[in-house]
Amino acid sequence: MPVRVVDNTQIPQVSGVNSGYTLSPCTLLSVGQAFAGTQNVSSIQKEEAWRVNVRIQGCDLDHGYLCGTMEALNVPLAETPVVTFWEGEIVDNKNYTFFTGKWDAKPDNDVRHWSKFQSFSPLQNQVEADGGKSLDLSNYPYIFMRWKELYFVNVGKDCGLTIAGFYYVCFSCSDGSINGFYYDPNSSPFQKLELKATSEGKSGFSFSSYEFQ
Repeated sequence: MPVRVVDNTQIPQVSGVNSGYTLSPCTLLSVGQAFAGTQNVSSIQKEEAWRVNVRIQGCDLDHGYLCGTMEALNVPLAETPVVTFWEGEIVDNKNYTFFTGKWDAKPDNDVRHWSKFQSFSPLQNQVEADGGKSLDLSNYPYIFMRWKELYFVNVGKDCGLTIAGFYYVCFSCSDGSINGFYYDPNSSPFQKLELKATSEGKSGFSFSSYEFQ
């Protein structure tokens, strides 16, 4: 949720081409996994960050799909934590590429946001050329995604927040960390999301749980 903390791991070189690779499974990117961290919602007038919890509710790597809930805590003027339901697109060159093609995001918006991730640097030239379709990422230690919030779970649309935009997300397969940047032409740019996988994992999720069928 737009609201209105970078990866310094050495990145391996990418080689070879494969237009339809299958992502290697990541044990931390699975149903029930919990993540916790912050979203920087600072503006010119004020420095501010919200605590954020995320839980994966569904994941289908074969179809490049996942979904989950996002809970924002300590939100000003909100009497309760604000929970949203989101769906995600996994950039796999089979179902989705690095180019979004919707949500008011043009290719230059895509490249500008993806390039905020250090792990994207070895891929950038090819992505600018063809959306990264020819890249073989089957052994790449990062998974790139887009998360789009669809609706508020526990509050109404008049809660003072907007879910008009979406997140560019980078997931580390090695440690389960997540970095993201929110894009919405009508919101402050580059609101940063930073999450770490929690040890509670699938069985002991600590914040309010919301189950979806």
